[in-house]
Amino acid sequence: MRVLVLGGDGFCGWPTALHLSARGHTVGIVDNQSRRRIDRELGVQSLTPIVPLPQRIAAWEEVSGRLIDQFDLTLGEDFDALVELLDAWKPDAIAHFAEQRAAPYSMKSARHKRYTVTNNLNATHDVLAAIVETGRDIHLAHLGTMGVYGYGTAGAPIPEGYLKVTLDTPKGPVEREILYPSDPGSIYHMTKTQDQLLFQFYVKNDRLRITDLHQGIVWGTQTEETRRDPRLVNRFDYDGDYGTVLNRFLMQAALGYPLTVHGTGGQTRAFINVQDTVRCIELALLNPPARGERVAILNQMVETRQVRELAETVARLTGARVAYLPNPRKEADENELKVCNDRFLALGLNPITLDEGLLREVTEIARAYRDRADLSKIPCVSAWNAERAAAISTPPLQAAG
Repeated sequence: MRVLVLGGDGFCGWPTALHLSARGHTVGIVDNQSRRRIDRELGVQSLTPIVPLPQRIAAWEEVSGRLIDQFDLTLGEDFDALVELLDAWKPDAIAHFAEQRAAPYSMKSARHKRYTVTNNLNATHDVLAAIVETGRDIHLAHLGTMGVYGYGTAGAPIPEGYLKVTLDTPKGPVEREILYPSDPGSIYHMTKTQDQLLFQFYVKNDRLRITDLHQGIVWGTQTEETRRDPRLVNRFDYDGDYGTVLNRFLMQAALGYPLTVHGTGGQTRAFINVQDTVRCIELALLNPPARGERVAILNQMVETRQVRELAETVARLTGARVAYLPNPRKEADENELKVCNDRFLALGLNPITLDEGLLREVTEIARAYRDRADLSKIPCVSAWNAERAAAISTPPLQAAG
């Protein structure tokens, strides 16, 4: 299979490209280095040292003997170049990671909100329009987020994308299946809900084959492939904008920094290890919907945990303290989250659980690279609104444990 990985230099895109290449697929990467530019804007760096993309690709060829093609273009702007690439490279599938992926970054200011909307929606729409323009039968697998659902359930597990409803009509009740109602909690999440509507339209209008992967929070850093050479190491983001909650805890524990729980810690989230992420993406690519079938929506997650439960687990494993701080996000203090993930389990996913992998991640990555950490970048400073900004302006550091 020929797979074009959009955003292939990023946190999920890079290990996916290597995973697919290692399994014999022909892989090309499209990336305009926007994620690296954001690092420079924020004055941060990955905890792990990331070499330039050409060096990464050369290192992979050295250790695997397999080539990965690289293309530099900006999705959402270079439409003609994208069409030419699809015509010339002839992919069977596209794995789409080329969106600004951080909720806090999307809420930093009006400029960041506008950038996230412009980048994400135009990138996704250009990919769809380009597939139609070429007339090629390309399967699009898009990395979405569990956050399109919001973070609460109505007493029942969140299904995989679609909800059965009964409509009262003059002729009696009529059953329908609709997209599960969206409830985005940030501008980033809002763009992912808009992606869903674009996908529905292009399947209905142009009979495209599309899989939308609603992914939980990714934890961990390395995969089988990225461990093969230090130049292949994956990103480890720990800053307040891009660092996911569990990776931040792991790094903080390695540094002896109190684990920063925002609010009560009663927020429940869905989680998946990065190794399982790449496995799920390959499973999705190998099992596409038929042409004209509705968008295939899969919940790409393994388990749900409360944030304070995670902090207590990491603290127990490492001896770290836990600090409760004001929450910069506008969200409920406590929530339940039950999620169906039957389809990936049926396809053969044997997931890595948090209990199995946490301590290895602390010792393998967080402690190994802790000298690269900038403690000033740990606090979460992007507030959702003026009220939240006031709440976090002078946060008390109250440690527990």
